[in-house]
Amino acid sequence: MTIFLTSSPSGPLDGSRPVEGLDEKNSFVKNLKKCWKDKARCLIIAAAPSEHEGNDEMAAFFESAVKKAGLSVDFFEVWDDRNAEISKAELHSWDVVFLGGGHVPTQNEFFRQIHLRDKLQDFAGIVIGISAGTMNSADTVYAQPELPGESVDPSYTRFLPGLGLTQTMILPHYQMVKDSELDGKRLYEEITFGDSYGRCFLALPDGSYLMIQDGAETIWGEAYRVSEGTITRICEDGSSTGIEAMQR
Repeated sequence: MTIFLTSSPSGPLDGSRPVEGLDEKNSFVKNLKKCWKDKARCLIIAAAPSEHEGNDEMAAFFESAVKKAGLSVDFFEVWDDRNAEISKAELHSWDVVFLGGGHVPTQNEFFRQIHLRDKLQDFAGIVIGISAGTMNSADTVYAQPELPGESVDPSYTRFLPGLGLTQTMILPHYQMVKDSELDGKRLYEEITFGDSYGRCFLALPDGSYLMIQDGAETIWGEAYRVSEGTITRICEDGSSTGIEAMQR
């Protein structure tokens, strides 16, 4: 299994840098092409399993983006609650599995319902995480509060069991949300920093990603380590570094 845990594989969500197809920044498309099969069978697993129209639109968007990047696709399908009974054997017949973006706890619950963690064991293809899908790929997921009321709700669970594809807890869209406020508090300084004591988070702007191949984890592009209430840049755009940089 080769894994790409991205913030956004199709370019910045804030539109600050126009991208046609997949984002070529930090060798993403170049690295993807090295392991992409001809006429790949692609499956995207939804974050909102009951939002069928949106899921179909998401699949169509990423199919188009992949083709624009020059990658061959046989067909591109969606896994949501319309076909929640896909077996492990059926899943392993796909070449590429995308983990879609959306609301982290909602997707996390769907992943648990379909037993995705177990079904992905020994998968031999490519896994591409997108935003929430990337966050839910961790062994323990940090569900950074996102919606109004979540940061002050005592019943909101910030740490959830994930897919176990990595031990690294990733925070996407850093360039967009670093100055955001939620429930009258600064998202990073007053919420996430407090949750980082005794833990490490990897904050990625759109265009950066974590690549996992043969057990080796490599950070590509601008990236930040969030731990013990502080944030430190550990990689620059155009560069890459091993995951060991998280421990420095």
